[in-house]
Amino acid sequence: MRALTMRQLGDVIPLPVSVRPDPSGNFRIEPGLAVSTVPAAAGVAEQLAELLRHATGLPVPLADGGSVRILLGGYDKNPEAYRLEITADGVTLSASANRGLFAGIQTLRQLLPPTGGAGLTAEVVLPGGTIEDAPRFGYRGTMLDLARHFFRPDEIKSYLDAIVQFKINHLHLHLTDDQGWRLEIPGWPRLTAISGGPGTGCDGEGPGFFTADEYRDLVAYAERLFVTIVPEIDLPGHVNAVQVAYPELTRDGMPVGPRTDAEVGYSSLVAGKEETYAFVEDVLREVAALTPGPYLHIGGDEAFSTPPEDYRTFLERVLPMVGRYGKRVIGWHEMAAVELPADAIAQYWRIEPAEDGVARAAARGHQVIMSPADRVYLDMKYEKSTRLGLDWAGLVGVERSYDWDPADRLPGVGEESVLGVEAPLWSETLRSMADVQYMAFPRLAAVAEVGWTPRAARDWPSFRRRLGEFGPRWAAQGINFYRSPEIDWPE
Repeated sequence: MRALTMRQLGDVIPLPVSVRPDPSGNFRIEPGLAVSTVPAAAGVAEQLAELLRHATGLPVPLADGGSVRILLGGYDKNPEAYRLEITADGVTLSASANRGLFAGIQTLRQLLPPTGGAGLTAEVVLPGGTIEDAPRFGYRGTMLDLARHFFRPDEIKSYLDAIVQFKINHLHLHLTDDQGWRLEIPGWPRLTAISGGPGTGCDGEGPGFFTADEYRDLVAYAERLFVTIVPEIDLPGHVNAVQVAYPELTRDGMPVGPRTDAEVGYSSLVAGKEETYAFVEDVLREVAALTPGPYLHIGGDEAFSTPPEDYRTFLERVLPMVGRYGKRVIGWHEMAAVELPADAIAQYWRIEPAEDGVARAAARGHQVIMSPADRVYLDMKYEKSTRLGLDWAGLVGVERSYDWDPADRLPGVGEESVLGVEAPLWSETLRSMADVQYMAFPRLAAVAEVGWTPRAARDWPSFRRRLGEFGPRWAAQGINFYRSPEIDWPE
């Protein structure tokens, strides 16, 4: 039996907090491998067993006394923390919660061979030693813009499968914008019938929407992967699709035409009309009811055609609605211009070196999600010749996505104020899931390590080497990743 090249214990992304190799503890996978666990962890144990089946071709049942042991309870108060111990006798994964076990499984997954087979035709050896790990920030996310191009539920599920390998735990769905509306709302059928139908999206090439059942199913799928779905209804700007469907929500009640270009800042709900708030409350109530996660994003960005006083009036009416329906509001950082609910979260997205509104919000105790466009916008071109993407925030290569720190990005927004990081992917130039993969990978792996790994442990040469080694894994998974010249990819 031929031997596969064994990974080193720390050759994973994100880099764990503590890695203590022990070559004397290398574990050889052999026929008879089984996974043992307790009933409360049976779901994640089955996911690990399936990964082992794919990597080895062995049956790998769940059975008492298995050499791969999953222990639940008492490890660490952080629900995502885990301990992975590999010895010559077996593998033990411990955590205080299932989401910690799932995080540990993603680490173990990267120590397995990148390809599977119909049977154990090569010796599979796991490197011995102990990993103890926990995230730096609790929120590590990415955003997918469905308004400018809609992606089907099955495509988004495949994207979820790809991102959880790097312990990404939030997927922000941008469901509405000028070019389209992507979630059906009872009582407002023209939102999807007209603004989710044929000809919507940028260049008219992104039609589609979720039924309520499709959305529930997607949320449930994400929950099984310990990913929180964060829905966004962008208000009071970015609403041309709303006003195409319901002209009574325009200022003069007159119809407006659909837009399939990529311009921004020209549309606005009317702060002085009660019809506006009846509509908004119906939408937010429905989205909150469909979404079990704690967050609801209300946009708030680029409302250039909303007078400042109207913007304040609108948000003062709308922000409390989110809390009434049991959710914690997130908004793009322009929202910080008004007085916010105590638990509101500002999401910084611009490229300027300072933002006074966000600093004031942090000083008042508000948390901030860091999404600086010049570092983590996945729709920016890698280099001038990149066939997809935009460049208004500059060119964003892999090292640029990696070589920054969320706690240093904005004056007045230190470690204690940062909830986490999120890498948005806007879809003006995207037309397929292959396009999504090309723009997201490998940069999303860099952002994931920024969000998980302690600052002092991060090192570009180390990450660059580990990322190159991940290339065959993406290739085996059929992921259309960009082979950045910054990285030495294996031939």
